[in-house]
Amino acid sequence: MINVLCEKIKKLNAPIVVGLDPMLSYVPEHVVKKSFEAYGETLEGAADAIWQFNKEIVDSVYDLIPAVKPQVAMYEQFGVEGMKAYKKTVDYCHEKGLVVIGDVKRGDIGSTSAAYAVGHLGKVQVGSRTLSAFNEDFATVNPYLGTDGIKPFVDVCREEKKGLFILVKTSNPSSGEFQDRIIDGRPLYEWVGEKVAEWGADCMGDSYSYIGAVVGATYPEMGKVLRKVMPKSFILVPGYGAQGGKASDLVHYFNEDGLGAIVNSSRGIIAAYKKEPYAKFGPEHFGEASRQAVLDMIADIDGALQAAK
Repeated sequence: MINVLCEKIKKLNAPIVVGLDPMLSYVPEHVVKKSFEAYGETLEGAADAIWQFNKEIVDSVYDLIPAVKPQVAMYEQFGVEGMKAYKKTVDYCHEKGLVVIGDVKRGDIGSTSAAYAVGHLGKVQVGSRTLSAFNEDFATVNPYLGTDGIKPFVDVCREEKKGLFILVKTSNPSSGEFQDRIIDGRPLYEWVGEKVAEWGADCMGDSYSYIGAVVGATYPEMGKVLRKVMPKSFILVPGYGAQGGKASDLVHYFNEDGLGAIVNSSRGIIAAYKKEPYAKFGPEHFGEASRQAVLDMIADIDGALQAAK
């Protein structure tokens, strides 16, 4: 799957991923109203509203982007109905030819880790049948439990030709409480990055490993170091835009081949219609606002990469 992602990025010249992280407050009133009329002010009504919202955004941007990244918590908050909307979103994105990165941040050991891996990336045995559950192409994973937590995911990825993005240096302000701690003279995130490179060395696609890393856009100097630590790992970069990461900060996350990183924007895209530069579209045309925000993001990152050459 890492080869597919690389080819899509090259074809579209768009190393970006749209985060489908829909809070109900992001959904325009007319969409919410229609869903509530159909299902009432219920969990089913809320889940339908975010599904309709997602569908409009995907329809508006799928031809511009290689991938989407639905954040599972935004669906889990609506219970079983929300998870149905999550599954519908994953399936619809696949129908549109998009790579799906399941932002699930799982992390456990043994049979529990294996069950997470099977549920999101693999196939589960049901009687005489082998079935896919959520069927994302990549998943985000927390490495805090070490190799015992990662190996079951790697095993499933090998079998299914899918991939991981392992948390290495996250974009949130308090990430340094643990990730920046000095261990034997080096920050912990460097040790984790080295381990990601080690895990990925036996899981290579054509040019990149299918074991990648998450490194936030808000810490560009650390990203520069980690690019060297993990030369064959694809980096998923959150924190662009709404969290303060700038395109000019991201150039060192990429390799000389123009690949090696994919930059995420979530509310900056899906809630673009609420922002002043795109207010002219209005809530009725929120999909068009998202499309323009994607075009602007592509141009912004491309401009920064060209200027750095």
